[in-house]
Amino acid sequence: MEFKEQQSNKAVEAVCEVDFKRRQLIQTAGLATGASMLGLATGGAWAAGSDKPEKEEVKIGFIPLTDCASVVMASVLGFDKKYGIKIVPSKEASWAGVRDKLTNGELDAAHVLYGLIYGVQMGIGGQKKDMAVLMNLNNNGQAITLSKKIADKGGVDGPSLAKLMQTDKREYTFAQTFPTGTHAMWLYYWLAANGINPMKDAKVITVPPPQMVANMRVGNMDGFCVGEPWGHRAIVDGVGITATTTQDIWKDHPEKVLGTSLDFVKKYPNTCRAMMAAILDASKWIDASLANKNKMAEVIADKSYVNTSKDVIDQRIMGRYQNGLGKTWDDPNYMKFYGDGAVNFPYLSDGMWFMTQHRRWGLLKDDPDYLAVAKAVNQIDLYKEAATMTKTSIPKDPMRTSKLMDGAVWDGKNPKAYAASFKIKA
Repeated sequence: MEFKEQQSNKAVEAVCEVDFKRRQLIQTAGLATGASMLGLATGGAWAAGSDKPEKEEVKIGFIPLTDCASVVMASVLGFDKKYGIKIVPSKEASWAGVRDKLTNGELDAAHVLYGLIYGVQMGIGGQKKDMAVLMNLNNNGQAITLSKKIADKGGVDGPSLAKLMQTDKREYTFAQTFPTGTHAMWLYYWLAANGINPMKDAKVITVPPPQMVANMRVGNMDGFCVGEPWGHRAIVDGVGITATTTQDIWKDHPEKVLGTSLDFVKKYPNTCRAMMAAILDASKWIDASLANKNKMAEVIADKSYVNTSKDVIDQRIMGRYQNGLGKTWDDPNYMKFYGDGAVNFPYLSDGMWFMTQHRRWGLLKDDPDYLAVAKAVNQIDLYKEAATMTKTSIPKDPMRTSKLMDGAVWDGKNPKAYAASFKIKA
């Protein structure tokens, strides 16, 4: 394992030195170690014929965000080749674009918002289509940013923002990245927990992640929720402050997933398993050391991926936070890609939670069969096979219990009652 990690580290150093002639330089790095245990010949030949990927080149979409890293590194470090596939990362402009390309087949899979997949599944986030969550890509690591103008008036956190909105009455505008997505749900949950009804007390708009900071700079919004590095970018650029992190709303919350259509899963199950295995290996590599995280930050900062400076990415990826008002802290609940393996498990209760919030805010007009939908979308059996291939630990229970910022406990046991239990709702 030490030899393999050294190979990977050298590979990434080469990446950064030669300005992204990556594929040619490091495609074969670190592939020999562990190949035999997976029934693979070095160079990607698949020994177990019936398990051979049906589709050997897969186009995986991503949005320029820090949490696209495991998909990118699976390609850059050659973990994909190890499992007999070639991952072609495809940089996309917006979540709506990702949705459209997933549903029409232009993309085979994507680094995508958990709630986007469920929105399409339920017909509330675009044309209804049966979708699939293959695995969770990360926990934590998003933030809610308030504009410097709001901060200068005393709005620096939830309670002070609520007070300001009561005393300085006007139309307040907040941005999220997709109507059924994770950032919308974190923003709504946080506002409501502080007594602000996002459907009545504010205007909410949709803005693609890379455009958030520019829109705040010109005064188009008072606050936004988005994934890193754009929360930190707002601080570096002097246009915003961090009011809260999403891990303070829900510790170890689910965030992006590897998503695809159910049709793709049925047609290419071996390919799906290979994608998951490659990304699990990349996730494990990222979380193996701070050095790996640092090298990952160098890679994804490039214009081909996130297109920002490395120093905007590498602080929060290591848990080093500042709020833009002089406060700094080390957060142990920063963005995680693998952890002990539980990060990547597609818990049924996680998928169900997003539906409870869609119901809470009136996006869903009736209560669905929450558990049945989650079982249809989250591909737990296929994930377990990929986890076994990569020696990733598998939780015993497909449900988990969490306590959110307002003290509400979510365990998936009574989703209808949970969705109806909130004082502030649509």
